[in-house]
Amino acid sequence: MLKKYRFGFDIWALLLFMAIMIPNFIWFAIPAPNDILRADSITGSIDAVASICQVLMIGSLCVLVNQERKGIGITPLFAGVFVCCILYFASWAVYYLGMTNAVVVLGLTISPCLAFLLFAIDRKNRIAVVPAVIFTVCHLVYGAVNFII
Repeated sequence: MLKKYRFGFDIWALLLFMAIMIPNFIWFAIPAPNDILRADSITGSIDAVASICQVLMIGSLCVLVNQERKGIGITPLFAGVFVCCILYFASWAVYYLGMTNAVVVLGLTISPCLAFLLFAIDRKNRIAVVPAVIFTVCHLVYGAVNFII
């Protein structure tokens, strides 16, 4: 399986990561009204695992290239990445309007994770799928336990 991979650089993975991070950078600088996300997390260990998997996911998406992948094109998976990004940005917009219900929190947690997961599958990067799945589960637990339950 590793024979299919080479070290390289996937600019599209980096662009996806930067696009997903833009609302986070805004949030760091400008607090939202009713900003529940600034509360202390009660899922510290899960958050640590999520952070490690996030780094592994982004690193493997950006620098491990499956030689059997096709170029970027309009595929159902890539369309899913785009839809997930739109849902994520819409969730941030609604969050900044002061809404903090379960749907908004799930939009902020699941949408970016699914975008990365679909991107990894589209790019045939099975190595990135593993940390992406673990990151998704941890991120969902973080959002649910800290803000929904």
